[in-house]
Amino acid sequence: MSEDDINTEEYPTEIHDYLAAFEKSLASVDEMLKTMMSVSRNELLQTLEPLEQAKMDLVSVYTLNSMFWVYLATQGINPKEHPVKKELERIRTYMNKVKEIADKKKASKLDKGAASRFVRNALWEPNAENENTSKTPAKGKKRK
Repeated sequence: MSEDDINTEEYPTEIHDYLAAFEKSLASVDEMLKTMMSVSRNELLQTLEPLEQAKMDLVSVYTLNSMFWVYLATQGINPKEHPVKKELERIRTYMNKVKEIADKKKASKLDKGAASRFVRNALWEPNAENENTSKTPAKGKKRK
């Protein structure tokens, strides 16, 4: 939208920046949709692992419901009182579950063999050499 296309008398000048940002966001969404639509969903899903497929599906459905939320708001309907709010919350719950699964995969695994070696070597074991020596250090002479 260029300055020539905008008639500033049609809307308050205070919202011009908001409208420009909104238009930029719409262009970004349009570009992303074109990118996603350029590859068939089946082809894309075949290249992804199951966890990545779940992430993609969740992001897609969340985006769709978010866009519907915006549509309702533009139509003067309060989306907070619409069932779409519960749907978005449900999707967020599943997104958190997928995130937990992904975090568990990334978490370091316990190497039981290494842990047992650390513990075994850290424990003091008395043997013939150590039986004659005392654990307490010998007291030195005091200087005057």
